[in-house]
Amino acid sequence: MGRISHFVLAHRRWVGLFWLVVTVVGIATVSTTTNRLSTAYSVPGREGFETSAKISALYGISDEVEALVPVVQLPPGTTVNSPGVLDQLKAFDQKILQTGGTVGSGQPAVKVISYASTGDRHLVSGDGRTTYSVVTVPNPPPGNAFDVPKQEKAVRALVNGATVAGGTARLTGIEELVTNTSGNEGPSLLLETLAGGLGALAILAFVFASFVAFVPIIIAIVGIMTTFLIILGITTFADVSFIVQFLVALIGLGVSIDYSLLLVTRWREERANGLANDDAIHKAMATAGSAIVFSGTTVGIGLLALVVLPVPFLRSIGYAGLLIPVVSVAVSITLLPVILHSIGGAAVRWPWRYRFSLGFIPLFVPRLLRRLAMFPNIRRETHASPGWVAWARGILRRRWIAAGLAVAALAVLVVPATHITVGTPVASALAQSGPARQGLDMLESAGLGTAGFQPHMLLVSGGKDPNAVATAAAAVPGMVTAVVPTGPGWSAPPGADTSVVVGLSRLEPDSSDGRHQIDALRTAVRSAGGPGTATVGGSRAGSADFVSAVYGNFPLMIGLVVVITFILLARAFRSLVLPLKAVVLNVISVAAAYGILVLVWQDGHGSKQIFGIDATGAIAEWIPLMVFAFLFGLSMDYEVFILSRMREEYDATGNTDLAIVRAMGRTGRLVTSAALILFLAFIALASSPGAIIKTFATGLAAGILLDATVIRMLLVPALVSLFGRWNWWLPPVPASLIRVRPSLPKTERRRPVLPQEV
Repeated sequence: MGRISHFVLAHRRWVGLFWLVVTVVGIATVSTTTNRLSTAYSVPGREGFETSAKISALYGISDEVEALVPVVQLPPGTTVNSPGVLDQLKAFDQKILQTGGTVGSGQPAVKVISYASTGDRHLVSGDGRTTYSVVTVPNPPPGNAFDVPKQEKAVRALVNGATVAGGTARLTGIEELVTNTSGNEGPSLLLETLAGGLGALAILAFVFASFVAFVPIIIAIVGIMTTFLIILGITTFADVSFIVQFLVALIGLGVSIDYSLLLVTRWREERANGLANDDAIHKAMATAGSAIVFSGTTVGIGLLALVVLPVPFLRSIGYAGLLIPVVSVAVSITLLPVILHSIGGAAVRWPWRYRFSLGFIPLFVPRLLRRLAMFPNIRRETHASPGWVAWARGILRRRWIAAGLAVAALAVLVVPATHITVGTPVASALAQSGPARQGLDMLESAGLGTAGFQPHMLLVSGGKDPNAVATAAAAVPGMVTAVVPTGPGWSAPPGADTSVVVGLSRLEPDSSDGRHQIDALRTAVRSAGGPGTATVGGSRAGSADFVSAVYGNFPLMIGLVVVITFILLARAFRSLVLPLKAVVLNVISVAAAYGILVLVWQDGHGSKQIFGIDATGAIAEWIPLMVFAFLFGLSMDYEVFILSRMREEYDATGNTDLAIVRAMGRTGRLVTSAALILFLAFIALASSPGAIIKTFATGLAAGILLDATVIRMLLVPALVSLFGRWNWWLPPVPASLIRVRPSLPKTERRRPVLPQEV
């Protein structure tokens, strides 16, 4: 690291110019990058995805967008059997068909299944006043991953506010409930995360009483924009999932802040110890810089472990995820020394004449904040933070109690995680207002439920009788009906011996009965209707196949991450015990975050009281993956920062308890401040409308706060103190395998840590 810091400072103008150019180009091309990202969720070889892809190719039905459901509620005294009503319903269907134009050989792009087109009374309420249709639209053209298909916009504009036979029409469905609530979810997630980070950093800049608190935001912007630029190059020869942009924004923001705060804090400490500016930079790079490289390498390889999952888009996340910490490390160890060299000692002193220029800020607030243990006066950088030293001493005196309290708190959260349900949240939790919610309420009050939201799409081919298949499908327990649509757009293309059967289910798609229904449906239709094939597609089957493919291999991925992380940390800490504790606590941290998601959202213990949203019944498929990737990276950062300083202090003193107190005194403020930044960012994000984004944001906010407090600030020092000299145990054989010198436990006697030693 010394060579890197000397080289960077010797060529600081070229280094600064390089990162400036890269950042400007990254900002200029970020929209192009996001437009090239893929929305495909395909799992090759799985029946659900293969069937949906074939139906999409043959009939122009989207394999990615849920069905749209127009609902018509007739006025009192009027039913679907009233004179003239059926004709008006047919005319309404015709208007919907005309909204999307045509595709292929003149077939309408939008297709409709309704009571008017099929005569199926299952699509009508018991009192005859409410009826609904199932509308499909084609896949959107390539472009922004979150663009709403133009046909969906046209159907929405037509249906909402329309009057049919004197009754009210509303458009609902999974897509509509999500879209009507939060608009364009994708970019808002990116922008609100960055905005939250900016706001939190501004707060910490005031609290830290130094302009260097703004440095992390510079590093974060450069790192994020550079990563987007590299991903743009990757998209020219490979598909990259749209989820990557969120990982870049979230993890890039987190690790960039962590790395820059760690290096800046160590630089300030060395400056306060009397070193010249450049010497302080070299010393900080030799210590904190090494920790940054180890942390970034571990996080990157951990995200790269996603390639073991048999899903192409997740593999692209693994490859792209490797870039995030690598780029953040590169920016931190090259650009940050240049910035610190440029600002010199002026940045460690806040210009007091500006501090009180804002008249609405009471004069006592800065003094009060400086007196808090978390934010000590920077003029005392030569000493550890008194508050965190006192905290560490308290843990050492009551280490069994501290460990017990932490374990009990984590157990309460980990146990609920064992019954997490991954899938589509229940419709009632997706929106609390708007036309889509009104349509849902109309269906619920009429007793029709949400059967039309996620229909089973069956592809029948090879001469098999589609009507016999529909009859067999309708007989499966939990099915409402199954029809063979014959209206415009449903005829097979020339030369294709195929038909489509649409089945509607009353079961929640992600319930145990809903998953079993898919297997029963596949078994029932295979033997019905004579020779040929009948396969089951649609969003229900696709979701089940996705969950099976991804989460069936999730333990393998976690195991691979644990093994790789353990090896890297064993080399970094020259110990077998410390890395073992680190990987176990990281897994527990993620499991506890899952428990929070289950308790608050899936089971509804808090979602209604805090956000006014009903229990979701399931956690969206991508959220556990994102939470794992993000929390794993940040948890590893915090662990490396704390334990690497403990290792350094133990090597200097040979006393474990003294190493704990010194390390906590130096890193406690760093870890909690970094966690506070991200916590505030995610709390701001949780204010967005829409249950899915709220679930994601609150899961990350609670997870990062839990990890930085209960685990890193309470359980880690308690466990290190309990293990004593065995923390540093590394036998000769493992030491030779990882090519470090063996470290045998030293004989040390527990004694109180003296103030002058800290």
